Amino acid sequence: MVQAWTGKQGKTGQSKAWLPDILALALLGFFLLVFFNIDRFKGDDPLIALPNAWLSVNTIFLSIVLEAIPFILLGVFVSGLIQVYVSDETIQRYLPQNAYAALFPAAVLGTVFPICECAIIPVVRRLILKGMPLHVGVVFLVGAPILNPVVFASTFFAFRTNLTVLYSRMILAFVLAMLVGLILYLLFKNSDQVKRQPAQPQHSSAKQSHHAGQEHGHHQHKERPCTKLKHTLYHAADEFFDMGKYLIAGAFVAGVVQTFLDRQLLLAIGSHEWSSTLVMMVFAYLLSLCSEADAFVAASFGSMFTTGSLVAFLVYGPMLDLKNTVMLFAYFKPKFALAFIATVTIAVFLAVMLLQLVIL
Repeated sequence: MVQAWTGKQGKTGQSKAWLPDILALALLGFFLLVFFNIDRFKGDDPLIALPNAWLSVNTIFLSIVLEAIPFILLGVFVSGLIQVYVSDETIQRYLPQNAYAALFPAAVLGTVFPICECAIIPVVRRLILKGMPLHVGVVFLVGAPILNPVVFASTFFAFRTNLTVLYSRMILAFVLAMLVGLILYLLFKNSDQVKRQPAQPQHSSAKQSHHAGQEHGHHQHKERPCTKLKHTLYHAADEFFDMGKYLIAGAFVAGVVQTFLDRQLLLAIGSHEWSSTLVMMVFAYLLSLCSEADAFVAASFGSMFTTGSLVAFLVYGPMLDLKNTVMLFAYFKPKFALAFIATVTIAVFLAVMLLQLVIL
């Protein structure tokens, strides 16, 4: 009787676990169907009349998903490499033992890896699970999407006639990454704030064989390179399908907000330094642009907003946007996610206001 009841509970739990995946695939499938049959949904004699606003949601949704997927793939592959090739002992050995001394190397590390905000969350989560201190992961999470060389180059080309924006973006991102990491260290120390994801049933046997192979390797021989690569791909596939549903949910919300938000209202209240900074931070959050491309969008606002507000757009967006918020709550505990959002928002706003007061 007890076994039968627990068996039913297990099946119910599995069905609930699969529900977000099914909904995400259905949503993606619907928007792809509309995209490839767009002529049947508009015109003089449509098969099914869809409002133009929802056709705009469709376009924005697909553009965000298609823009983000290559970087998500990069992120989950790097995450898989970390899981298989980087040991817990290696991370502990190379990180400074002093919590405050680790802030600067973590910010420097962000200047090396060409990872945007779409791909950074799985990488940071994997590093934290491997033993990286929480606040060091936060520094990397905040700084890497801005400080990497690809973003530096795109910002340079977008603002080559006003390099103040470029230097302000990079310096603020470097300083704020360490500041946010420090604040969250003071709030949480190095407590466990990462959610543990349930094991994926389709690859459970592969993971079990991987762990068994690891134990066998400790006693007899190391795993062959091809075996390690196979396990890397298993981990990357699991992480991709797990993260994909949150990307789709975030892209859908961003598409709806972008379509139905009254932008003229935001432009009307953005006439002062402080209000224009807030408006551009709101734009950055809602537009959910990839950090490799956001500089060109910011440049198009150059005639309407102050230089400081453009810097706020370029610093805040890669640190926090709509689609990343969904992923943040999916992979970290709610209390930490809320503290992260509040800290980043307040720190960016105050830093930009100070920058405008002293330099710009």
